[in-house]
Amino acid sequence: MTKRQNRMVLVALLVAGAILAITLLIQALGSNTNYFYSPTEVAQGKAPVGKSFRLGGLVAKDSVIRKDMKVTFKVTDNANAFTIEYTGILPDLFREGQGIITTGSLVDGTFMATEVLAKHDENYMPPEVADALEKAKK
Repeated sequence: MTKRQNRMVLVALLVAGAILAITLLIQALGSNTNYFYSPTEVAQGKAPVGKSFRLGGLVAKDSVIRKDMKVTFKVTDNANAFTIEYTGILPDLFREGQGIITTGSLVDGTFMATEVLAKHDENYMPPEVADALEKAKK
């Protein structure tokens, strides 16, 4: 093979390697995304079943039931409410009427949370929760 042919093969291999790397990167990023849904969107069936996603809203009044390390509560966007089950220690700022975001998946109509995040002060509302509450008002 001539020098020119060697260079052409090298360039073709580099381009093929770059395409493969970009394809793998896009595939990895796409499978690790957690989309946010409001209780209304979950009730409408927009949330994936069996896949992890984030659900947020306000903890409904008089909905928190604690039994050992298992906590069951409802999250609402003032239009719909959704039951959440979580096993573990809740954040110190978790309480009724506060904005939260949970990560988990739907199992038989109940959201099984693996993580619960509470807002960090009285003036902060997660942007996703604020948007969901605003949509629910309309």
